[in-house]
Amino acid sequence: MSKLETLRGVIAYPITPFDAEEKVDIHLFKKLTDRLVTSGSHAVAPLGSTGVLPYLSDEEKEAVVEATVEVVAGRVPIVAGVSNLTTERTIYHARFAEKAGAAAVMIIPMSYWKLTDDEIFAHYRKVADAISIPIMAYNNPATSGIDMSPALLKRLLEIPNVTMIKESTGDVQRMHYLRRVLGGEVAFFNGSNPLALAAFSAGAVGWCTAAPNLIPHLNLALYNAIQANDLNNARDIFYRQQELLEFITSKGLPRTVAAGLEILGMEAGGLRSPLVRLTATEIARLEGLLAELEAFATQY
Repeated sequence: MSKLETLRGVIAYPITPFDAEEKVDIHLFKKLTDRLVTSGSHAVAPLGSTGVLPYLSDEEKEAVVEATVEVVAGRVPIVAGVSNLTTERTIYHARFAEKAGAAAVMIIPMSYWKLTDDEIFAHYRKVADAISIPIMAYNNPATSGIDMSPALLKRLLEIPNVTMIKESTGDVQRMHYLRRVLGGEVAFFNGSNPLALAAFSAGAVGWCTAAPNLIPHLNLALYNAIQANDLNNARDIFYRQQELLEFITSKGLPRTVAAGLEILGMEAGGLRSPLVRLTATEIARLEGLLAELEAFATQY
């Protein structure tokens, strides 16, 4: 696969639901993931931040990947999160995802110790050497504690099957830099909900987001308006959903998506400790935001 043969569009992130004993509810996970596909998402990405990857055992991660492949059934590409503290475990999960049928894997550097650029590069290179499917290099210092500089991201792209960058710092100037320096040969994705419109303007080819769990039609409408070069409509669509996107990000993806699904009348399962549900005040605010968007969303 060349660097031009990459994913595009809205990549949706499912939550990982838990039952009353805080065990992964695979049956419910399949239902929620299927809904993301049928609502029009261009790809799905299990085991991201929304799917609480670090809170799952190896066996649970494998079960989630297998369940995703089964329920998606080839309808859209799957980008599986495979990040781990050690290179050996990251390779293990990357190989598992490839064998199971994932189209690509997403890797964020995770470490107790602050890693050097050389250590991060070697980490990605070793994983890339062990698989044949593309890798999305994921930069999110808010969750990993490691901020991969644009220079390091550019270096990672020297690895043949590192074909995509997911940029989640919330710095739109960095996105402009990536487009200017990397040109059109490398796909970069926005992972910051509040910057959805700005990121597309900076050249992002896609949007990695948990928002399609709650407002899929509006998310897709924004992308379609951008593809049609209809900036006025894109602005209007984005501004309508901006407050909800900011709320989702600020209150925590798993918490907010689970609460939002229940508000919309769907089963969402529970959270795994130490995560706890939104407060009554936060739920009331989320109810108001979703109600405001309901009428507008029916236009799309």
